[in-house]
Amino acid sequence: MNKSELNRITQELLRRSGSSVTVQLDGYFPGGRLVGGKYAIGNHSVTMYTEVIRQQCLQLFGSLEQVYAYYAVVFAHELGHSMDDQLSELCDLLDSSVDEQEYMRILRQIEENAWNLAMPWISDMDPSLVKMIVDQSLEAYREEPETIIA
Repeated sequence: MNKSELNRITQELLRRSGSSVTVQLDGYFPGGRLVGGKYAIGNHSVTMYTEVIRQQCLQLFGSLEQVYAYYAVVFAHELGHSMDDQLSELCDLLDSSVDEQEYMRILRQIEENAWNLAMPWISDMDPSLVKMIVDQSLEAYREEPETIIA
């Protein structure tokens, strides 16, 4: 991935969002999970994991043809976290959640808030591409809990 193109996309989305977040590019998320980007509330920064973005794009689309668009959508989502006025409160609720269902509901709300905030900044992108990425991102949070039949 061309670093100057990533920087161009990053700067444009920062401009559109009005976010003052600090942005860093890295290769891989520590620990081996396929995390494309991470917002750190403590130091108001986003780290984008470019090699993971490549892998995720290949998995979802079967090629790297859309890799810069994929990066833009994921970065917009992370910017959404940075601009979420409810994030701190939701994180506090997450820490005090009493059961797995409540925990997952709060996680889903955090992710949906970020996507909702991101949408205006990527409104000029192919809606079907954006929808595929958003749906893939939210899939784990939308699954119904297993019902145990005794």
